[in-house]
Amino acid sequence: MKINALVAQHADQPIKAGTVSQRDLQAADVSIDILYCGVCHSDLHMARNEWGVSQYPMVPGHEIVGRVKAVGAEVTRFAPGDLVGVGVMVDSCQTCHFCQQQEEQYCEAGFTATYNGTDKYTGGTTWGGYAQSVMVDEKFVVSVPENLAVEAVAPLLCAGVTVWSPLRYFDVKPGDRVGVIGLGGLGHMAVKLASALGAEVTLFTTSPQKGEDARRLGATHVVVSRDAEQMAAAKTSLDVILDCVAVPHDLNPYLATLKTNGKLVLVGIPDAPHPAADVTPMVFRRLSITGTSIGSIRETQEMLDFCGQHNITADIELIAGEEIETAFARMLRSDVKYRFVIDMQRTRW
Repeated sequence: MKINALVAQHADQPIKAGTVSQRDLQAADVSIDILYCGVCHSDLHMARNEWGVSQYPMVPGHEIVGRVKAVGAEVTRFAPGDLVGVGVMVDSCQTCHFCQQQEEQYCEAGFTATYNGTDKYTGGTTWGGYAQSVMVDEKFVVSVPENLAVEAVAPLLCAGVTVWSPLRYFDVKPGDRVGVIGLGGLGHMAVKLASALGAEVTLFTTSPQKGEDARRLGATHVVVSRDAEQMAAAKTSLDVILDCVAVPHDLNPYLATLKTNGKLVLVGIPDAPHPAADVTPMVFRRLSITGTSIGSIRETQEMLDFCGQHNITADIELIAGEEIETAFARMLRSDVKYRFVIDMQRTRW
């Protein structure tokens, strides 16, 4: 079946409306009419082949919210009309140690990406959410709370769960002190979710003007990381830091703000390595530098349910599909608060 989509034909060509072939409905499949799809910075990297793994033609998008159109004969969890979401994964081996303990993001065979992956039924490329519909195995579909603003849910499927996963894994609880580095798509969700969990949140930023917005989102403290006095005042004050910055930077000043046994968690992936950290404070204060990758399907559902209970969504700017290249250009200038979302109903195919 042919579907309308926004298609990247080559790294040096703009994304344009076109059509791609979608597989037939399989027994375990959920067919979803897409309402909204978030625009992740990784979509830009992939469309431009900046990581060297892109396959063309490509339909980006892995922050998908829509309504179920049809289900396969073996589907038990969803029915037509349900409001659902799809994130970064659409399949995994289902048999390895990590899949068996519901941590599909660490699948030993490698999970199947929502786009630019390999469809196990057709052997062709998986198509993402910059499209009018998507076909996904029900194991990788999650329920979306109906009380939330649907368009602002889309970024939760990647940005939201990417920061939720370490918050839960490292057991952040009321009274803990959490640092967040960077107030972008990931960082603004980290502030919201950590605050809703009852943590006292400190935002680190290089932009003093972001302070007011950070406090609106739930931060108690704002530290301008280029200000030596402010950084010194934050020394040994934090239990966990989520580093949401995707450019190389010195980690040592942030290690200094951790308490003994503190953890610096990397969730942003830079295009070159961070400078090596000083081992000495790590040894003498038992500090850890670690990282986590997106989140499992179980964590994604848990996060969405939590957001439904606490009325949490992303701060977004809606665009039509034909505005995607303009959105990419603005993302490169950090000119968005804090996530673009494509409205499929406004998109001209």
